[in-house]
Amino acid sequence: MIYLDYQATTPLAPEAREAMLRWLEGPGEGGGFANPSSTHKAGRAAAAAVEVARDQVAALLPKGGRVFFTSGATEALNWALFSGAKAKPGGVAGLSIEHAASLQCLERLNANILPVDGEGLALPPDDTLIPENGIVATMLVNNEVGTIQPVADFAVAARAKNSLLLCDAVQGYGRVAIPADADLIAVSAHKIHGPKGIGALWVRDGIDLEPLMFGGAQEQGMRSGTVSPALCAGFGAAAALAAERLDKDAEHVERLWSVAMDTLPQWTLNGAESPRYQGNLNIRREGVNGLRLMSDARNVAFSLGSACGSGSGKVSHVLRAMGVSEADARASIRLGWGRYTTEAELREGLQAIKDAARLQGVN
Repeated sequence: MIYLDYQATTPLAPEAREAMLRWLEGPGEGGGFANPSSTHKAGRAAAAAVEVARDQVAALLPKGGRVFFTSGATEALNWALFSGAKAKPGGVAGLSIEHAASLQCLERLNANILPVDGEGLALPPDDTLIPENGIVATMLVNNEVGTIQPVADFAVAARAKNSLLLCDAVQGYGRVAIPADADLIAVSAHKIHGPKGIGALWVRDGIDLEPLMFGGAQEQGMRSGTVSPALCAGFGAAAALAAERLDKDAEHVERLWSVAMDTLPQWTLNGAESPRYQGNLNIRREGVNGLRLMSDARNVAFSLGSACGSGSGKVSHVLRAMGVSEADARASIRLGWGRYTTEAELREGLQAIKDAARLQGVN
């Protein structure tokens, strides 16, 4: 299987796996399965590992904030939006191309939905749609088309109205610069070669959110429940590796982008070519049925859009928000690559997709 679905999830880094194993085995020196809330020696060691990981995750985020571990970015976004809306009750706004984890919250909060242009880029902030003393959600890198949004512009617009700016940085964390002026930032481990089941919410100092869960006062009193040292350690190791390899990973991704663009010249790019994270290629071809393409190129793992919505049969809300017709949206596929994708694998996978398109009469 050739894996080209890095937006859905990424392979676990060997370094992250090693970091996790220490806290799944034991008891023993330098590791063990102890509860980090326990006060004995093993518990204190586990708690220390959690704090090391917190610092590693925070190193890729702005200064002047706190990192709270969550079960993933979905939980972080829900927490930020619902608690943020209580702290700042003046209203909510968010982009029409937000991930479903944000968009469904925005809908429940009767938010103003902010438009994007035909290239998948947010339009300049409209002062009439930015709430006063509220919260604004603006993702950094779109998960379906890879476009990089002008988060800083929305942060300025939000701050001018005493509102908070929530940034879904899941697809950008460890890959592109994180906006320094966001107030709340959601990230996820499994998008940067860490384990599934853990993410984080970064909260700027001075911002008070309601606790997410009650019971044991874990996670600085904000999210009760036993913390997993293994998941935290895996997340931390993945973040540290991403920081170390930032330039090298970016160069590799850009090289693979060039290969893909040269190999598929007759396909139409969905979304702006710049600014864009180049590990995400969303393309369409007239006459192609994306679902059938996936079936015929079954040895290549790619998607039709968000992994969360691919099985629903619904047309991508991101492409529709960009003005792409339903027929073109159904002719679209998303390819994603990263650190562990080789050029040979990519070329082989792209050839398999081209061969599958020919079965549909598209050369």
